[in-house]
Amino acid sequence: MIKAMAPTAQLLESTQGTYASVTDKLKHTRRLMLKTQTQTPRLVTAFRSATMGMAPPALLLPLLLLLPLLSTAAPATTTTTTLPLYRHLPQHVGEEAAQQHHPLSRLAAASLARAAHLKGHKAGAQQGSKHPAAANTALYPHSYGGYAFTASLGTPPQPLPVLLDTGSHLTWVPCTSDYQCRDCPPAAAPVFHPKNSSTSRIIGCRNPSCLWVHSAAHLAAATNCTTSSVCPPYAVVYGSGSTAGLLIADTLRAPAGRAVNSFVLGCSLVSVHQPPSGLAGFGRGAPSLPAQLGLDKFGYCLLSRRFDDNAAVSGSLVLGGGDGKPTKEMQYVPLVRSAAGDKQPYAVYYYLALTAVTVGGKSVRLPERAFAANAAGSGGAIVDSGTTFTYLDPTVFQPVADAVVAAVGARYKRSKDAEDGLGLRPCFALPQGAKSMALPELSLHFKGGAEMKLPLENYFVVAGRAPTVPGADAAASSAEAICLAIVTDLGGNGGAGDVTGGPAIILGSFQQQNYYVEYDLAKERLGFRRQPCAASS
Repeated sequence: MIKAMAPTAQLLESTQGTYASVTDKLKHTRRLMLKTQTQTPRLVTAFRSATMGMAPPALLLPLLLLLPLLSTAAPATTTTTTLPLYRHLPQHVGEEAAQQHHPLSRLAAASLARAAHLKGHKAGAQQGSKHPAAANTALYPHSYGGYAFTASLGTPPQPLPVLLDTGSHLTWVPCTSDYQCRDCPPAAAPVFHPKNSSTSRIIGCRNPSCLWVHSAAHLAAATNCTTSSVCPPYAVVYGSGSTAGLLIADTLRAPAGRAVNSFVLGCSLVSVHQPPSGLAGFGRGAPSLPAQLGLDKFGYCLLSRRFDDNAAVSGSLVLGGGDGKPTKEMQYVPLVRSAAGDKQPYAVYYYLALTAVTVGGKSVRLPERAFAANAAGSGGAIVDSGTTFTYLDPTVFQPVADAVVAAVGARYKRSKDAEDGLGLRPCFALPQGAKSMALPELSLHFKGGAEMKLPLENYFVVAGRAPTVPGADAAASSAEAICLAIVTDLGGNGGAGDVTGGPAIILGSFQQQNYYVEYDLAKERLGFRRQPCAASS
């Protein structure tokens, strides 16, 4: 057993903000998908009109004629560069709204929506094999629950914040002065202006990159897909919303003077319930940022929750090379391919060779789907920087939750009000006046003997006062509780859930706090090491 200290402001999840319901998000997404499928000419016109204003006349012709992509140049240097990485955090709202939308409840709902997305969204092609320079940069917290860094796009360069996402491969940014974002956080963020870049160009329908967002059959059926027509608009659906726009190519500049010509990304013209910033796809596949930069390795160190909303402190994103610390302290896990092969979206994910989960030092009996995916893509464990709380499908979650409850025993009462109000379970009421709690250890075991022994703050969260639930006992609702920071799609206190497809386990960012995590693409392995991730900026 390990001791959990009494709740403090540092342990409380302080995120605030207003999230639309999952139902509303799906309705918005459906309308957006239908709209982008039928209004290609309007989107193209909007992009072209937004790119004209300040663009020199000599550059308009190649832009409008959709010049093909230039080949991506791989830098010759091998210097490592580190960039700061900050958390995106929901913004504060009024007390009444906070009671109705508890931050943990929102994060749990967002994690479940993200899991649903990863279990069924569309993805693209396979990964490239170039080996460019290494670079480090900062990851910044803003307002959405993820981790972001700054990239520079265009000529001259325009700095833009983008979220780090290892569960998808398409990079996109808010684009043009006509960009619209519905049900999005009010925080201001820069948008990319193609009209101010001399190197921006639209991707054509016959360009191979168009196949990253459309199937060959779809393009073959398009009667207007010619060498002089644009690639049809993309529409990407995430668990938290969606975005749509046109594919473009432009120069991407990384630290240490690196520049990649004709980097292909999405120029989003409309989004629903997305962060103010764009998104950088770090998953497997040709469209991904690592593939286009020719990286054979990248890594990150995610800030502890106690630095929430502190822009003066950052984690780090490492592009290529390593973080400069001794590798002997790293533990490595084989990255395995899904048995589904190239089937999408599973080919995009980083699957882990998980062998066991232990609670309180005892192995939990789990179904085979927890450890490996079948040919249909059902099962297996993946790692994802875009999911907040780790997701376990019901067949995996229930044995783990039962083991936690059994290990806690009768020492603490269950807090049903916290469970019903937050969507997290099990939750245990904090005894009045208690200065610590005895809670079981939770560890993940991998092929080759690696063990991720999670620190308590990475899998239990102090919930504070639970949101008001009709019929709940007022005194019980005002009591603080500590909850397992893992989600599932069980309905209420039970139910079958959806176990028909997709990963059975999604290792989220909350469980990766204060770990340096390295994706060694050349050796097909994932390394991890516990360490403080905070760095002053």
